[in-house]
Amino acid sequence: MADSEMRAQAAGGTVDAGGTVDAVIAGTGAGGAPLLARLARAGLKVVALEAGKRWDPANDFATDERAQAKLFWNDERLSAGADPTPFGNNNSGIGVGGSTLHYTAYTPRAQPDDLCLHTQFGAGCDWPLAYEDLEPYYDELEAFLGVSGPSPYPWGPPRRTSYPLAPLPLNGAAQLMQRACAKMGLRTSPAANAALSAPYHQPGVGWRRACTNRGFCQAGCSTGAKASMDVTFIPLALAHGAEVRAECFVTQIELDKQGRVSGVVYTRDGHEERQRCRTLFLCAGAVETPRLLLLNGLANSSGQVGRNFMAHTGVQVWGRFEEDVRPYKGIPGALISEDTHRPQKAGPAWGDADFAGGYLLQSIGVMPVTYASQTARGRGLWGEALKAHMRGYNHTAGINILGDCLPSPDNFLELSDEKDARGLPKPRVHFTAGENEKKMTAHADALMRAIWAEAGGQDLWSFPRSAHTIGTCRMGRDARTAVVDPDGRSFDVPNLYISDNSTFPSALSANPALTIMALSLRTSDRFLERAQRGED
Repeated sequence: MADSEMRAQAAGGTVDAGGTVDAVIAGTGAGGAPLLARLARAGLKVVALEAGKRWDPANDFATDERAQAKLFWNDERLSAGADPTPFGNNNSGIGVGGSTLHYTAYTPRAQPDDLCLHTQFGAGCDWPLAYEDLEPYYDELEAFLGVSGPSPYPWGPPRRTSYPLAPLPLNGAAQLMQRACAKMGLRTSPAANAALSAPYHQPGVGWRRACTNRGFCQAGCSTGAKASMDVTFIPLALAHGAEVRAECFVTQIELDKQGRVSGVVYTRDGHEERQRCRTLFLCAGAVETPRLLLLNGLANSSGQVGRNFMAHTGVQVWGRFEEDVRPYKGIPGALISEDTHRPQKAGPAWGDADFAGGYLLQSIGVMPVTYASQTARGRGLWGEALKAHMRGYNHTAGINILGDCLPSPDNFLELSDEKDARGLPKPRVHFTAGENEKKMTAHADALMRAIWAEAGGQDLWSFPRSAHTIGTCRMGRDARTAVVDPDGRSFDVPNLYISDNSTFPSALSANPALTIMALSLRTSDRFLERAQRGED
């Protein structure tokens, strides 16, 4: 560190962290890490800033459910509305690798009609992209990550490429669900999971070990079998010369006289540092990305920053079975059905599907502490009653849905008057489920109860919940109604891009991770194409 920088730090000033880089990427999860690798491979000088720590999977990820808390974003986020969204282990992570450190690696693709919800139903919002824009990136990601899945896959358009690895074994809940659905005429399939069913050589990274079916995906994968960003795109980016700075929390975005981003200010070890850059990519998720823009008063001429917050409908149905299920074993989401993707087409056989969009069904595994917590909250069991219920834990199985959520201006993020430990306003998120979400949840609840009854389940009960944080910086073609264009570029600040699930115009009836990564690669390719043409 230069003498002037040491004096600035001693005086409590902001220290320049080095010369100007081509790009700063804020966040190293599914939106940031693929971008980082792509830009570094193209020869750009890129720096990624990550609020969390850098972990060593073999030493830091214990087979201990209580140890997983360090991977969750635990800064307080305030929740409001009739259906306040819980934050933390449900939908956000921290550390080099972001939320993929604790995601369960469920990687279904969006289907083509997911992207044109308004056209199909007159509700929600269409994407400014078509499936064909994402398909080549889905193909690339499944091959690079080593996704394990069935071939052929029963739903959606025919695949141009097969999954590179065979499906992972079905756990106890998946086998129960598979047998019951077959009797009811519901198609099921082993799910696509970004966890290796066999050793796999990942291009540019090397060999990764196969999944041991340990079941602790949310506690971090200690073997590297799960395709979290810390063992896939991050090492690839580092090999191409990228720099990743951990425990760096971005607080300010600086502009030059032309209104372009000139750098960012972040805190590290209690001190402020500045990194100058030619382009900024915000990849901090659907809470921290809009929060940072609102803190800095940027990219909001549309008034859409923070608006249209969405959370997937995710009701779970649990049951008790004679079979020894052992719900902690195996990949948590082993089985899928997308027969309910558009249940309106099924007619009255599965109930009245009087709602827009649809949902997928998946079997679920669960760790004991998580299940005990949900039981206490969902059923009001405490003390001896909870102990008695938990004695049947090894005979417990669950199903849940991942359902669409319509965007609404009444669901939004704002800055609160409360301050966090850094002196910054905490985000407050307002969320109320609409009639569409309520009807979808009721439809799914009835169907899942029927499945578990067919499987011989007893003592069935439902746990209402939502999953993921989505929206708040939607993409579109009109600067009056969107924050970024279809390439993720801000309409207001030309060298500011967003690459995370905040740009989703609608929630999709599929888990978001694979689509976030696909958009990340697409954004990086469009950015590089503009640079090659000499455009600003």
